[in-house]
Amino acid sequence: MKRALITGITGQDGSYLAELLLSKEYKVFGTVRRLSIPNIDNIHHIQEKIELLSADLLDQSSITQALVESEPDEVYNLAAQSFVKTSFDQPVLTGEFTALGVTRVLEAIRAVNKKIKFYQASSSEMFGKVTETPQKETTRFHPRSPYGVAKVYGHYITLNYRESYDMFACNGILFNHESPRRGIEFVTRKISNAVARISLGKQEKLELGNLEARRDWGFAGDYVEAMYLMLQREKADDFVVATGENHSIKEFVDLAFKQVGIDNWDKYVVTNHPKHLRPAEVDYLIGDATKAKKELGWSAKTSFNQLVEMMVKSDLERERKNK
Repeated sequence: MKRALITGITGQDGSYLAELLLSKEYKVFGTVRRLSIPNIDNIHHIQEKIELLSADLLDQSSITQALVESEPDEVYNLAAQSFVKTSFDQPVLTGEFTALGVTRVLEAIRAVNKKIKFYQASSSEMFGKVTETPQKETTRFHPRSPYGVAKVYGHYITLNYRESYDMFACNGILFNHESPRRGIEFVTRKISNAVARISLGKQEKLELGNLEARRDWGFAGDYVEAMYLMLQREKADDFVVATGENHSIKEFVDLAFKQVGIDNWDKYVVTNHPKHLRPAEVDYLIGDATKAKKELGWSAKTSFNQLVEMMVKSDLERERKNK
């Protein structure tokens, strides 16, 4: 039985990855930070099948202890301060978690067992102010947020450990991936939740920033399969994971409202709200996942329309239950 340790297992990606690895008969461990009330909603349905360990990306010794206890064959580092807006408000903390946290995990692996395979969750936000379209593994990085900058550090420190210490360490450069398990602070889930609430008469307005920003949106449940496939290879490498399509936030809003039978949604949406505008915007992201398709046999299965429909339906069901 293979063993895997997932940092950030309670998040969207961590929960889908845990399900995938369990289906492949892995023994799955996950790290959780010490909180008075841990948020385990995303893994509640599989909690009895996994083992949770206390660890924090700010604390080297706790990561090392988690590795000693779990004895993993594979480590998936999905934990981070991953909300871009917050990274502008808390840039130092974002750097500690999202950049130096990667180094702490790599150092722990180097100390405990260099044969452990390591996956780092890189991000399309690293491309930022894009220099070519679509973006691929060789596209130059120009991050436009403290989060993006921190992810670039995490990406290159992973590459550095691979080259310096002959460790199996790879980066998955994942473009935006969403699901019903996405945190409510992220724009896609904010939209799907608000649309559900507006349709049920629970909310009057939806406040958004720049509706013209375009993203390559996929389904998180598809993307965790690419993570798994990267660690099944004999040689570590880096891969872009994307759908190859992009859509504006306005398109997402339009499609979400159509799911509840509202075509004229202008009266419900406040746009360009200062609270939701970034100091430096990333306007246009679209990924080229040719390498992943060729070398991993991976491609996205869920369409943009299916993703939006899935998220709105899930939030409708949740809001109907929550009276």
